[in-house]
Amino acid sequence: MNAAVDWMIATAWKGIVSKCVTAHGVALIGLMCAIASGESFGQSGSIAEPNVGDRLVAEYFAAETSKLSSDLVTAGMTLPDWQAQQRRDRLRLADMLGLDPIPPRTPLQSAVVGSETLDGFRVERLHFQPMPGLYVAANFYLPEVVDEPLPTILYVCGHARSVAGDVSLGNKTAYQHHGVWFAKNGYACLIVDTIQWGEFLGDHHGTYRLGQWWWNSRGYTPAGVEAWTCIRALDYLETRPEVDAQRFGVTGRSGGGIYSWWVAALDERIQVAVPVAGVTTLHNYVVDGCVEGHCDCMFMVNTYRWDYPRVAALVAPRPLLIGNSDRDALFPLDGVNELHRQVAEVYRLYGAEENLGLVITPGPHQDTQELRVPAFRWFNHFLKGDEASIETAETEAIEPNSLRVFEELPEDERVTTIQESFVAEVHATGLASSSPQLATLGQQWMTSLADKTFAGWPTSMTTEPLNTMKISTGTAEGVQCSVYEFDSQHPYRLKFYVLESAAVPTRTRSLDMVLLDEQTWIDVAGGIAAMVPESVPGWAASTDSLRQLAERVTASPDARIALFAPRGVGLTGWSEDVKTRTHIRRRFMLLGQTADAMRIWDTRRCLQALRELGRPMDQPL
Repeated sequence: MNAAVDWMIATAWKGIVSKCVTAHGVALIGLMCAIASGESFGQSGSIAEPNVGDRLVAEYFAAETSKLSSDLVTAGMTLPDWQAQQRRDRLRLADMLGLDPIPPRTPLQSAVVGSETLDGFRVERLHFQPMPGLYVAANFYLPEVVDEPLPTILYVCGHARSVAGDVSLGNKTAYQHHGVWFAKNGYACLIVDTIQWGEFLGDHHGTYRLGQWWWNSRGYTPAGVEAWTCIRALDYLETRPEVDAQRFGVTGRSGGGIYSWWVAALDERIQVAVPVAGVTTLHNYVVDGCVEGHCDCMFMVNTYRWDYPRVAALVAPRPLLIGNSDRDALFPLDGVNELHRQVAEVYRLYGAEENLGLVITPGPHQDTQELRVPAFRWFNHFLKGDEASIETAETEAIEPNSLRVFEELPEDERVTTIQESFVAEVHATGLASSSPQLATLGQQWMTSLADKTFAGWPTSMTTEPLNTMKISTGTAEGVQCSVYEFDSQHPYRLKFYVLESAAVPTRTRSLDMVLLDEQTWIDVAGGIAAMVPESVPGWAASTDSLRQLAERVTASPDARIALFAPRGVGLTGWSEDVKTRTHIRRRFMLLGQTADAMRIWDTRRCLQALRELGRPMDQPL
């Protein structure tokens, strides 16, 4: 997502509102600053009827997911058609990972700090820097004797905690048996640590656990760092005389599975890929709830609104084996099968069906020999032309502490703070030095707002009718409250409340709009309930809030005030549970949206309905 775009939301929104004022006489007097700041509405307790808001948002997620879950190969598509799309998609994936523009290939500053020869293989302890200060600890496994350049595997780790007291030894130690097997069977194998649970304890949990929603606003995801680490790891391997750079393979499981997808999709130096238990479909993530088991490194910032088979298809037509177990709750079998089905259609376009494989083994989400052996055979076939049976599958053979790279962590490390700099922050100052430049930038920003920040909006404000209806009216303390409903976006049929003095003719009044967040909804809902109790079910009438509303209206008897709560606020409020709300917001991100962007859509639709207030409101518009 364009880093400048979020700064532009408030300015662009003011432009939308000013047009409404000029053309229709509707003034927006209360757009909550949450929209501009990136903070979400609804962080205090919801007063919705139990489960109504959660039911509506679940229905919404299912409908939106279905829209994005279309086949990759469409009727009449040719191979040149797909290849053109594949080239465009590779650039877009880089953008969604925070790699557009691609970071400079700065010196790797690599160093081998130790080496040990064991039974039939040797292992080096080394580190390199994909960018200055972004240290990566790694172990490099080699046969005991290397006479010629070897096929080489980049092994990327899942989330495996390995510690000695208070010291993190790196998740690379938990996957050592893979490196041992490759080295004993004629490969070089580099196993690299990740941000989370490496020797440097960085974090993958910005939105999952830390509430750092600015990650998405800036266009940052730790998936991008892990992808860049893998790309630079290939750069490092190309410097090693033991490595045949024409025979690169990549594999890993769980988190390492998705990193295998990222690097194989982006970097065509990868000749063979075997991602294991690393990806499934949007339906599994969003509708079935698998997102709740995954941290942020598993996901791109889905600006272009992809389903995950589109990522997988970027590997075609290179040899690809997809591995999974049949009872993996994080990567359910139905989603893995669907992903494979769609990717198989792409391989058929290439006439390369023999380069795609699927292996499903019994078991849960675990690193099993049943999954490893087919991966070994796949690499042997495509990187060595070896069809022999696999005689052994190694287990851990090395004391974990001996694989530790850093005795002391360097003071200039940026691993633990990489989220602050990997995608540059853009400031409003200094972007333009003249009015023409500002006008040009403004048009570019507006285009970015439409194409990226608000890409999840429906295509047109006029495609679907509003079906606005006046549903109720009540009066108290000299204030009349009229309640209207309109269709914003399926399944959301939302209410707004028009307050006015009961003594002054309606036609003489202006109309102001107040957009409510959860707290302001709580402040006014009791007063509305006192006038039209059926319009706010489950909310007790409050004389205090009624008095506040009456004072507000009678202070300006020539004005009408419209109160509006968008989705997820008030009557459509979501669960009060913090974890549930967190994963609702993460689901929006997976769909290429944000909760607040869709609330702005609701507000625009409400403004459309308000513009019609001069017409009879007891009939559909």
